[in-house]
Amino acid sequence: MQILTQYEREQIAYSLKIKRGIRDIARLLRRDPGVISRELQRNRLPDGTYDPYRAQKKADFRARKTNVRKLSTHWRLHDWVEGRLKTGWSPELIAGRLQSRPPKSLQGVTVSHEQIYQYIYHGDGRYEGWWHYLVRKQRKRRRQKGRKAQKTRIPERISIHDRPSEIDQRERLGDWESDLALYQKPQALSVQYERRLMLTRLHRVANKTARENTNAITDTLDAMPVELRRSCTFDNGTENVEHTRIRDDFGITTFFCDPYSAWQKGGVENTIGLIRRYLPKTMDLATVTDAELQAIEDLINNRPRKKLNYLTPNEALSVALNS
Repeated sequence: MQILTQYEREQIAYSLKIKRGIRDIARLLRRDPGVISRELQRNRLPDGTYDPYRAQKKADFRARKTNVRKLSTHWRLHDWVEGRLKTGWSPELIAGRLQSRPPKSLQGVTVSHEQIYQYIYHGDGRYEGWWHYLVRKQRKRRRQKGRKAQKTRIPERISIHDRPSEIDQRERLGDWESDLALYQKPQALSVQYERRLMLTRLHRVANKTARENTNAITDTLDAMPVELRRSCTFDNGTENVEHTRIRDDFGITTFFCDPYSAWQKGGVENTIGLIRRYLPKTMDLATVTDAELQAIEDLINNRPRKKLNYLTPNEALSVALNS
């Protein structure tokens, strides 16, 4: 743990007064420059000055707050959590992975997802800007709002309410969800998500027409073994009006959410939220290479998931195919 003493804080204040840089201060105190940098980032006064006595009082107060104490004082844990947040992991994933598969340097150390959220929103994470690393990038947690339903015109549409319970409970392989991630016209991403394995497939489409989207879904299912081709759940967008072609070509069943009820296929919706982290909605998708798109797909599929007991989707796929 990297805890500074009152003497060290006084040395930092004096060194700043005589215009020493952070690396010079670190060498003087035999500390890592990151420790000095974080100390200044967290404890500078609003006018930019550093008071060692006020800094010590803040440190003592933080040490008494159990909800943020570990991340404020255990810098190896702090840096490990921050590194995972930067790669797109949620606090829940970080806490679960740390408990089930900790790195050697953090054996026996745990932190709950709520402690991470408290650090982000009420602890020093506010000053470090950790909320930027969250998928939604929200300063505060917000409640979702619904919209009024409207009539849809999907031929041979089967409601999600008629979907077998084994699909809802993720009891079998091969049940997919599909959606479009829209960008600056005309291009978009067709996103497919397998419910049990939480596996993701991305395909660039030239536009949001049904023909383009159907071709993308076909590419995903073509590459899958038969046991991974059983059903697909859609929303009511016009890009899905050719669902019968997919149904007939692969012998699968297709289902549709209620209008404006995206939460009913929350897996693919959450996946699109992850994609937005790497490819914001305002981005021109034409500037993204196929290699970059594949790298993003790999990042998502190598991200541990709580529902998979903190395995990654790729690891779960390997287990499923070899069992």
